[in-house]
Amino acid sequence: MRSRYAAFALGEVGYLTRTWHPRTRPVPLDLDATQDWQGLSVLDVAAGGADDETGEVAFEACYERAGVPGVLAERSRFERRRGQWVYVDRV
Repeated sequence: MRSRYAAFALGEVGYLTRTWHPRTRPVPLDLDATQDWQGLSVLDVAAGGADDETGEVAFEACYERAGVPGVLAERSRFERRRGQWVYVDRV
């Protein structure tokens, strides 16, 4: 989760594409260049350990757009695919 947040903050579309399940990944993957990410708080984690195939992460990500602050709050589902964790969707 933290690495995907950093990729959003840095505009790393390639990393986001590789870590997004192909079934749910938008094509093309367009990022909002006017959104300035300010910080991430992980609120809850369910499963997602070394022996799990799925997991969930609840988080809040703060941002600013055109001088207006905002918060993206979400519970995300992840799945292990070919040994790597990928984002699936929000719950």
